[in-house]
Amino acid sequence: MRATPFHEGCWLGGRKLVSWLSGLPTAPSRRLQSPVAFDADGVPDHSGGSAPDSNRLPITTDLERADGTARFTRMSTRSCGAVFDTIAVEYDRVRPTYPDALIDRACDDGGLSAGDRVLEIGCGTGQLTRGLVARGLRVTAVEPGRNLIALASRALATVEFVNRKFEDARLSRLFPAAFSAAAFHWPDPDVSWGKAARSLTPGGRLALIQYCAFQDESTAEDADAVMAALAGAAPEIAAAWPVPRDLETVMNGAEDRRDNVSGVWAWLSGQDVARGYAAPLFDDVEVAAQPAFVEHTPEELNALFATTSVYHRLSPSQRTALERANVAIGDRLGRPIRSSMLAVLVTARSVGAAP
Repeated sequence: MRATPFHEGCWLGGRKLVSWLSGLPTAPSRRLQSPVAFDADGVPDHSGGSAPDSNRLPITTDLERADGTARFTRMSTRSCGAVFDTIAVEYDRVRPTYPDALIDRACDDGGLSAGDRVLEIGCGTGQLTRGLVARGLRVTAVEPGRNLIALASRALATVEFVNRKFEDARLSRLFPAAFSAAAFHWPDPDVSWGKAARSLTPGGRLALIQYCAFQDESTAEDADAVMAALAGAAPEIAAAWPVPRDLETVMNGAEDRRDNVSGVWAWLSGQDVARGYAAPLFDDVEVAAQPAFVEHTPEELNALFATTSVYHRLSPSQRTALERANVAIGDRLGRPIRSSMLAVLVTARSVGAAP
């Protein structure tokens, strides 16, 4: 099984409906400095539930069995989104921004101009927000994490922040576009697709973006090693990890689902967000992708993984075991650990007011 387990439930996006923004489905080798080009629990993700003031995470358990493995509580997967507000500083330090080409593509698809006010759902500490503001857009950002907003607002003074879960946010206007970067799997999908449609002007654009890992022979050795490290430290999580897909499979799967944007996003993100009611709310589904070859030191990889919800489902001993295993991979390889990543953008047009 070849999956780099530090890209929460993200698998690559593609199709006959995919546009390769960098020309070829493989990018030249390059070293990315922090923040690194990674994401989505499948990571990068932003929180979908408000977090407590304490740094202790109440939504998971640190209880261990006698063999050192964790005993997990029965909790909603989406409640895990609250973890990000408890690690806001680390999140801001290692989480990536997003490719200019994809942001430009989303703005072009939406016919956006400087001065337009747009919605962002789950802004985190501003990884995508900065790119929107840099293009002259005025942003209303809905984010349930108070600590995340506090960090984002230091560099984004012009942004209007709404400190609520998206499901609960009261929005006083309609927007020509709504963006969400590695966050749209956290709101309740029984609500989120309809609310997103109702937040848009007729013909307005929904733009979803995140980083995904995909199956690539050029980085297969590293991916196998990292997955084996996860299996050794947390077999329960590794056993449930999605099997990675190759490009052709992913492209065909997205094409097959393009009549419902929620199905396309569920397929690409690996999240349970597909809902039948979303199909008539949006049309003109488009997918664009930009590949990258990335390298991380074991310390960089461990720091990134520590900002995922998966990490916070591990017991302390499992975290230590995984971190040590990643260091051992780097020592054995004698070089940084390599990953094949794809930044994916999905856009869809609102057909009118949602019921």
